[in-house]
Amino acid sequence: MSTEAVVELGEHKVVHDERVKERNRVQRLLIRPEMGALVGAVGIFIFFSIIAGPFFEAPSISTILYGSSTIGIMACAVAVLMIGGEFDLSAGVGVTFSSLAASMLAYNLHLNLWIGAALALVLALAVGFLNGYLVVKTKIPSFLITLASLFMLGGINLAVTKLVSGAVATKSISDMQGWDSGQALFASSFHIGSFDVRITVVWWLVFTLVATYVLFKTKIGNWIFAVGGDQESARAVGVPVTKVKIGLFMFVGFSAWFVGMHYLFAFNTVQSGQGLGNEFLYIIAAVVGGCLLTGGYGTAVGAAIGALIYGMTEKGIVYAGWNPDWFKFFLGGMLLFAVVANNAFRNYAAKR
Repeated sequence: MSTEAVVELGEHKVVHDERVKERNRVQRLLIRPEMGALVGAVGIFIFFSIIAGPFFEAPSISTILYGSSTIGIMACAVAVLMIGGEFDLSAGVGVTFSSLAASMLAYNLHLNLWIGAALALVLALAVGFLNGYLVVKTKIPSFLITLASLFMLGGINLAVTKLVSGAVATKSISDMQGWDSGQALFASSFHIGSFDVRITVVWWLVFTLVATYVLFKTKIGNWIFAVGGDQESARAVGVPVTKVKIGLFMFVGFSAWFVGMHYLFAFNTVQSGQGLGNEFLYIIAAVVGGCLLTGGYGTAVGAAIGALIYGMTEKGIVYAGWNPDWFKFFLGGMLLFAVVANNAFRNYAAKR
């Protein structure tokens, strides 16, 4: 039986293949990976706006956006890595590793802070390269490789900081060369009306827009989706799987360095134990935003919305006067609900 129907329109013939299902605009919208997260974000915003009085005030919104931005920058990188089919559990301690390295190298070697930051960037990229190289060459799951990196970097952060500074925190660097310009780039703020906007919010948008462009408008983006969907099939059609995967891990390393520089120039000193556990927040934001744990599906925009949901929930509980100890319970429930909602949207759109 033929699966094609021919419709004549004047001198032209239009061939419709019955095997190809056409979707209307609503169905195309529902199948977007970030759709479930967007609905959830709107619902959470309305909910806390009603029950938490200060939630809708300008200072509160500024605080929410700032808290979401640092999570969002890392969630963007982690989401792109997850689309490529891999995980990085060392991302949280990688942020602290970068800020510690920049601070201690500049302070103890009497360097300009920008030189310390550049050396820290080299180290962060090297960690990302090593993670990616080991995953590709050993065929060991990235979960295990980066779990090992998590513990190793955590140990380095604590042991080296104690060895060099004699304490668990770095020395003050606010009087060193490069402080003012570094703070302007990584930790400044500006006003829009009554809103105090931290520069990390701008960088969050930049990271999200660039990642979205790369994913959907470039050949590299096609490679990332192909590698995450089926690595062997991608390799068979000429996709440079090794370069793509290593590049994705290095992007996570770069993002960790960037956020690490923010913390360094925002708070002057760095606690060596910070960052442990944050890797799960980045993954949660990506999953809430529609990324699949199996790879090959998701968007950077979804990860940004997931980070915003995290920020609204964390601060909304406080503004509502609830016990903040319940936050992790809500975080787990939010993750579960997001996964179910995303699956429901995909299944609905696929059946229509």
